[in-house]
Amino acid sequence: MWERLVQDSERDIRMSEAPKEPSARARMVTERLRQQEARGELPPGWRTGPAWQEMNGRAARRRKMWTIIGVPLAIAVAVVAMKPSLLPGDPFGTDTDTGRGAGTQSAAPLPDETAAPTTAPAAAPGTPTLDKPFAGSPAERYADGAAGIVLPEAKPVGSFSKAHVARALAQTKSLLVDANIDRETLLGGTPETVLDKVLDPKQPEMLDDARSWLRKPGKDSDPLWLFSRFDRDEVRLVGDVVKTHGRTTFKAGRDGALAIHADYTFVYPLAPADPESIEVTRTIVRRVIDLELADPAKYEVTPGKLAITRFDQDLSNTACDVYDGFLHPEFDSTGPTGAPPTGPTTDPYDRSRDIGQSRTESCGTVSRT
Repeated sequence: MWERLVQDSERDIRMSEAPKEPSARARMVTERLRQQEARGELPPGWRTGPAWQEMNGRAARRRKMWTIIGVPLAIAVAVVAMKPSLLPGDPFGTDTDTGRGAGTQSAAPLPDETAAPTTAPAAAPGTPTLDKPFAGSPAERYADGAAGIVLPEAKPVGSFSKAHVARALAQTKSLLVDANIDRETLLGGTPETVLDKVLDPKQPEMLDDARSWLRKPGKDSDPLWLFSRFDRDEVRLVGDVVKTHGRTTFKAGRDGALAIHADYTFVYPLAPADPESIEVTRTIVRRVIDLELADPAKYEVTPGKLAITRFDQDLSNTACDVYDGFLHPEFDSTGPTGAPPTGPTTDPYDRSRDIGQSRTESCGTVSRT
């Protein structure tokens, strides 16, 4: 198409510049005017205006000039229209990279996690504010809420069909959302979906324990082992978003069971309960939970309900040795509210760590929030 455009333009230029044989009438008029001028019959100054041949030549030159200038200009305008970022300074405000001025959007989201990472994420510049509570955190690239819990494609496992596996995976997601993302749960409510719809009532110790932990929390009965909860009289959630990142996997378990493994990090932006306060901090919770869908033909279980076989948690930026059933984030303006930390310094965003093996009884410090 470009070649054709250039050829057509060159053809038009050649045609406009080619000499033309004047017609017979034009020759007669020219000869008559020449004779009248020789006899002095034409008024003085009649030649002061440009001859039509000269005007036609100038017009041809103008057409040639606009062809030379106009074609590349039109192409340049089209290219800029398709990709405005080629212009320096972003005059149209299209820049969406983080940290390039007011009104920019967050960084590109992380791809779904399909295996354990090998290193901690890089540092992220910025300071959290009420408008941008995840600034300065790797969580800025995490997905929002339940969207970060991406389930694998269901496949048959043992005696369980693809539909059975898909339902169990969906229940796993419901458990994670109700226990860690649901706003009522976060503000101290009871996660009814987990207790009534997901967990198997024929695993009585687990259900009874979880209800007991919520009613009467303590050092040996802490609901934070399963649920993320904050004291609404102490803090407020900033915005409506909890950032989420992790993975869910499944495989054949013991005696024909379906074994589901979930490993997720949840990041909560928080401010003091005082509505006048503008200070923002973050609490990071990583949970690893193993669930099992047992074969009803081999075990006395409730068909379609899940049993918890393991749960581990890593709670970061929360007061040490406080067992009232709530996470207590620490703010720079108030300082520590619990016992001084005695454990090692860890990076709460480092998902390459196995928290089941690295967890200690002592409360440590975090390298960032």
